Amino acid sequence: MNKTNASTLPQLSFEDTQIAFASKSNFKLKKAYWIFALMNQNWLVKLGTFFIKLFLFLHFPIKKLIKSTIFEQFCGGETIQECKQTIDQLQQGKIGTILDYSVEGEENEKSFQITKHEILKTIQKAHENQAIPFAVFKMTGIFQADLLEEFQTESGLTEDNEETFQHSKEILIEICQLAYDLKVRLFIDAEESWMQGTIDTLTYEMMERFNHETAIIFNTFQMYRVDMLENLTNAIKAAKDKSYFLGVKLVRGAYLEKERQRAHEEEYSEPLHKDKEHTDQDFNTGMLACLTNIERVHFCIGTHNEYSCKLLLEEMAKQHIPHNHPNIYFAQLLGMSDNISYNLASAGYNVAKYVPYGPVESVMPYLFRRAEENSSIAGQTSREFTLLLNEVKRRKNA
Repeated sequence: MNKTNASTLPQLSFEDTQIAFASKSNFKLKKAYWIFALMNQNWLVKLGTFFIKLFLFLHFPIKKLIKSTIFEQFCGGETIQECKQTIDQLQQGKIGTILDYSVEGEENEKSFQITKHEILKTIQKAHENQAIPFAVFKMTGIFQADLLEEFQTESGLTEDNEETFQHSKEILIEICQLAYDLKVRLFIDAEESWMQGTIDTLTYEMMERFNHETAIIFNTFQMYRVDMLENLTNAIKAAKDKSYFLGVKLVRGAYLEKERQRAHEEEYSEPLHKDKEHTDQDFNTGMLACLTNIERVHFCIGTHNEYSCKLLLEEMAKQHIPHNHPNIYFAQLLGMSDNISYNLASAGYNVAKYVPYGPVESVMPYLFRRAEENSSIAGQTSREFTLLLNEVKRRKNA
């Protein structure tokens, strides 16, 4: 491990667009600029989402247009093979790839088997290619959502559903076993609060089984939840008490609108913080708790928040922790926050991009969520747009 500059804070700037967009040709830079220019208009995002859904429903031939614009910006391809160019390009910028089979909302045995085989393929690919430091999947890719929800109710699973649940659990064990055998770190993504308790239970069971030598299985903590900081603290304690390594992926949260709508409809108290300030506070506190327990906790911060990234850099420097410490990763989504990803990687930190892939039609729910999240996060799309504009101007004046 390189410790030459472990105690110093590197001279990096998240405003450095030359490093951030070095991999983009002028054509691709301008295309990204126009995509974010359009996404910067909230009304246009809503209108565009409506018409794309309508055209797909009516089988209009718009797949080629989608694939060459928004799909190309945020996805690696329709298959793992199609992602090769993205993987290679990211690797040139010293950034890893997290292949994410992003097909959503298909709940039947056939789709579960397809998803299982895709996850196993991504694990195998990560084993073969050191440019892929993690694999990832969602429990709802292999479990029926209503069974995950039913499991965490007071009454638990009905007898009729027990066998179906156990069948999905066997698929989970098969996936985790392969990750363990091939020494591939595996993220289990967070989902909605009404099924997250079940996901946590299953994930910790897998950790107890597979994380005794190093962190293979990682749980995801959505810090916009009011109970999540305490959950993280308890998870760290449990890992110490039971002598296994805790794998942590920290995020702010991805289901804000759904959580609030459900809480309102079913008349229970929202499980989320009332404002972003408290979410940010818990995220940063949780991040530093992971750093304090770095020998027991292996963690990745999945964030587009520049302040949180800088705070972690400063704390690593204070504690003389090397930039490339193997237990610490930064992650952002493909097509977003290149100013963070490429500048961190250029300074020697471990960085990876989530690279979604899958058939265009099946990945559309993911892309719609990206568009809606970007337009709802205060200033995120404007920030992306401004950085791209700055680089367009810089190149013009160079």
